[in-house]
Amino acid sequence: MEADREGMPDGIRLGSLEVRLAQSAAEIDWAQALRYRVFYEEMAAIPTPAMQAARRDFDGFDEVADHLLVIDHARGNGPDMVVGTYRLIRRPAAEKMGRFYSSDEYDIGPLAAYPGQVLELGRSCVDAGYRTRGSMQLLWQGIAAYVFQHDIALMFGCASLPGTDPGALAEPLSYLHHHHLAPPELRATALPERYVSLDLMPKEQVDPKRALNILPPLIKGYLRLGGFIGDGAVIDHQFNTTDVCIVVKTDLVTDKYYKHYERRSRDGQAG
Repeated sequence: MEADREGMPDGIRLGSLEVRLAQSAAEIDWAQALRYRVFYEEMAAIPTPAMQAARRDFDGFDEVADHLLVIDHARGNGPDMVVGTYRLIRRPAAEKMGRFYSSDEYDIGPLAAYPGQVLELGRSCVDAGYRTRGSMQLLWQGIAAYVFQHDIALMFGCASLPGTDPGALAEPLSYLHHHHLAPPELRATALPERYVSLDLMPKEQVDPKRALNILPPLIKGYLRLGGFIGDGAVIDHQFNTTDVCIVVKTDLVTDKYYKHYERRSRDGQAG
């Protein structure tokens, strides 16, 4: 697949790290290799025989998506240089597949019909040695640049909590339900056959601070951007996770990062 090279500005860097879109089939392959290491080797997801043979995480959406990469130039020029990735699917890409990826778990009708451009985020992972604040900020700066380039109004996607026992996750799931449930016009709902209630504890019994400490950093990051949660969780046995649907209006993303790009551009710096 030829990546959309106009998808975001070039040269967003931090030391030896750079964030940009994949520019070749080889770079997408390297992102799939990273996804395999993180999801299947580290997190014990269950690969298909084809994935296991290739040691790659892949599906049909990879062919139509843009792939955001964090690259460490200190690691040479090859598979090891890709240390972070996000898969980005806009409406035209989803139309080629006939659906968004998240529609396998959620009724996303209100999101897919949202006026303006929408973006589905997925397959987020970072190499274990790079899970620092700087690396994560760089990844988010890349998303912000992409959002600006394509005038994205709404982002959404499935985010995961580890484990497949909702009872063990009752407090964080209930916290999300009571404090961050999306308004009806932005509320995706888990498909009936996969629906698991988030409302597992009364609001007064939930300790917000303790619940936030349990939530994965990625979900907390979405919440800091004003993110909402859809109705219901979904158990993903292949990935050994409990999934929630995240919805983020891009106002805060753009407010937070665009001034950074404007300043860097004005000062003639790479970012």
